[in-house]
Amino acid sequence: MSARPSSLLDGVELVDHHCHGVVRRDLDRQSFEALLTEAGAGEGVLDSQIGFAVRRWCAPVLGLPVHSPPDEYLARRAEVGVDEVTRRLLAATGTTSYLVDGGFEPEPITSPAELALLTGATAYEIVRLEGLAEEAVLSGATASGFADDVRRLLWDRSRDAVAVKTIAAYRVGLDLSPERPSAADVVAAVDRWLASVDADGSVRCADEVLTRFLVWEGIDRGLPLQIHVGLGDSEVDLHRCDPLLLTRLLRATEPLGVPVMLLHNYPFHRHAGYLAQVFPHVYVDLGLATHNVGRAAGRVIAETLELAPFGKFLFSSDAFGLPELYHLGSLLFRRGLDDFLTGGVAAGDWSAADAARVARMIGHENARRAYRLEHS
Repeated sequence: MSARPSSLLDGVELVDHHCHGVVRRDLDRQSFEALLTEAGAGEGVLDSQIGFAVRRWCAPVLGLPVHSPPDEYLARRAEVGVDEVTRRLLAATGTTSYLVDGGFEPEPITSPAELALLTGATAYEIVRLEGLAEEAVLSGATASGFADDVRRLLWDRSRDAVAVKTIAAYRVGLDLSPERPSAADVVAAVDRWLASVDADGSVRCADEVLTRFLVWEGIDRGLPLQIHVGLGDSEVDLHRCDPLLLTRLLRATEPLGVPVMLLHNYPFHRHAGYLAQVFPHVYVDLGLATHNVGRAAGRVIAETLELAPFGKFLFSSDAFGLPELYHLGSLLFRRGLDDFLTGGVAAGDWSAADAARVARMIGHENARRAYRLEHS
């Protein structure tokens, strides 16, 4: 197999502006498959774009021929050991900074500090807003004291954080009213929530009023607000995850100038690109879509950049659990962005110098500017 020609992205550092930790245990086939896609383990998981991408691009990093059969890949993975697999695959990404959302932990994963230690990169924390609300309730918050409890938690937990995040898409959908809820509305919503907790014992923040309260508190904090959009697991109702549903909220928050980071976006990536064009405070990425679509990554990147300004498009992997997802996220992003930029050079749409400059912008400069990482 011939080597891939040199790329505009060769040597360009990446800032992964949204990811999670990696697992620190050895995985059998079922556990590996369960972490590989949003579908979890099951028939056909490895016979997919991402399954073939693992065999093509991750196998050589572990010393195997490309396209090695799945059983051989998993046997080699076990032989090398989880920590060495993680070091090899993440070292190959060229990532210098990770912005880590630690709010999703169905099993133990690395903290930002542990991820930094494993990779030699810098790691920053993202604070998940719904987690703060649930922590307040678990700590005994009353309906009247809830708002102040959340504010104290937010400012305490975000002392060293670089962003906050909402998973409204999973809980209530993105069709949020733009108004900041009144104090009375918040008290009434917490009253309803506490009654449901007493009834079924489940502490899960899934109320539209409380979601808006959290979003506005996050905006008040002044850190970039990350919003999950589009592609997720079977818990999301995808038709309620179109970023266009956020239009009223984006209009309301625009005067405040706080960056809003639309994460993942597929299959609504063109809609997200439009929003990034018309709202000065909106940024977009492709997140976990990049590795899930495999060899189609270049096409999806090109579709996003039909309208999204190049200075408002960022890289993220949204990798969780498997170091393979970090590796594929970065590699397929580099390949796809290189195809887009070099295609433009060949067509005379922009110069080679401009293409190289845009590669640096998208790879790391946009993220460093939006998150003020140069001052962290």
